[in-house]
Amino acid sequence: MTKIITCVDGSAMTTAVTNAAIWASNKLDKPILFLHTIEKEQQHGADNYSGAIGLGARSALLQELTELDEQRGKLALKLGKELLERVSKQAQDCVTQKVESMQRHGELADAIVDIEDKTRLIVIGRSGMEHGDNYSALGSNIETLLRKASHPVVLIPETFTQPTSFMVAYDGRQTADNALQRVIDGGLLHGLHCHLVSVKNNETNVEEKFIAAQQKLKEKGFDLTASFVEGDIFDSLMDYKQKHKIDLIVMGAFGHSKLRQFFLGSNTLKMLERSKVPMVVLR
Repeated sequence: MTKIITCVDGSAMTTAVTNAAIWASNKLDKPILFLHTIEKEQQHGADNYSGAIGLGARSALLQELTELDEQRGKLALKLGKELLERVSKQAQDCVTQKVESMQRHGELADAIVDIEDKTRLIVIGRSGMEHGDNYSALGSNIETLLRKASHPVVLIPETFTQPTSFMVAYDGRQTADNALQRVIDGGLLHGLHCHLVSVKNNETNVEEKFIAAQQKLKEKGFDLTASFVEGDIFDSLMDYKQKHKIDLIVMGAFGHSKLRQFFLGSNTLKMLERSKVPMVVLR
């Protein structure tokens, strides 16, 4: 059975990420797998001073650094296990499906790729432990994860409240239609009010395609508000989000039109930094 892969690191966003995983598990009727990774830190030690100290002193310092690294590793392992026990207990009290946990050494994105066949959805905070309380900063793993993951990724801000509405931007391209179909087939967003928004662009017959997209959503039972707007893509979507108090944003990743480029690179990072609501990124 595929699972809600939930990435936790003990940062300030861990509670919000856990709450989001609980929501997703109950919506999709899927088990949760909490994943904690221990990434190797680059150590700068006695090698930096190899030309200034004697060989014997250098060897002794390297031995001390090695022992210190081992102590750090054991402590990280212990803290990670305690974290997994805590979030698992929290989730077990709130879901009907099974709750599991996994601890891995190495890069987070690689760990997720390794369990791709067990994945239904990935839930992760947009900032990690290294950012402390700086919630606007993006975690170092986010862009790599979005490029490597083949399953939907839910990016969680510092707090999480179960959404009642979501916004999906539509540009008329095949990639946008694919993303829309994944929204329809996925189940996670069923029952939420859908705001389908298109920013005027140079795509051929975009208005006709926009109307067809509306019809498809309505036929599938979505409560829908459709808006065709003009202006700068980023500003127009952010203004719409603010005006309509959108709870969640759906983004398609990796395309070539201006709207798709908005969901990629610097504009994606800008959106993630400025938006205070969860985002679902679809490949």
